[in-house]
Amino acid sequence: MSQEPETAESEEPSHERLAQLAEMEARIDVRFRDRSLLDEALTHGSHAHEGRDGKRLSYERLEFLGDAIVNAVAADILFRRYPDASEGDLAQLRSRVVSEPAFARLARRLELGKYILLGRGEEKAGGRTRNSLLSDVFEALVGAVYVDSGYGVAHAFVARWIIDSIEELDTHESPDYKSQLQEIVQQRERRLPRYRISGQEGPDHDRAFVAVVELGGRVVGKGKGRSKKEAEQAAAESALRRYQGS
Repeated sequence: MSQEPETAESEEPSHERLAQLAEMEARIDVRFRDRSLLDEALTHGSHAHEGRDGKRLSYERLEFLGDAIVNAVAADILFRRYPDASEGDLAQLRSRVVSEPAFARLARRLELGKYILLGRGEEKAGGRTRNSLLSDVFEALVGAVYVDSGYGVAHAFVARWIIDSIEELDTHESPDYKSQLQEIVQQRERRLPRYRISGQEGPDHDRAFVAVVELGGRVVGKGKGRSKKEAEQAAAESALRRYQGS
């Protein structure tokens, strides 16, 4: 006699939880066909482990997916918005838009904190207001929208919420420290600074380049950045402080 395969039991959301999920849908202006995805995106691992037999899902998998989608959408928007920007420039711009502080701010605008299910210990530790957790939940929310409604809806959702950060790039351009340094050095020493990438730091997923700027063979500035260009700008900024006596 054959037996039916065992399946993991899952906790059905309470009426109160269903009401919260409906509020969340209205807040983000996205209606889910499968609300369990939204519930999963708003469930921290600490709460999941307190569920029935520890089988309740948490947001980690959706966060992994959402992270990739947010990066893709931001890259798409920046690529079209800045047609003359180099690959390095685009990567630097994206790093300013796709970041933990930026996503935490969006999570607060959406009031995600009040809808997150946390374990008792995480609740007492203030997890509901922690930037890293809020950022993770925003990415998980993007992942849930994608799984439920596809890339087109997810793209529109992400674009709507990151557009303010992207528009800020137009009004907060990074200073060109290399040009400023070159002008000062040419006036004072009649020579040009030379930049060199001296090494790399950090793990593969968070690699940073280290650059130095030299004058006449001596190092006058050092800096780090996610791209070689960003590292050189940081080195130039360091040298400028030295020249300006600050």
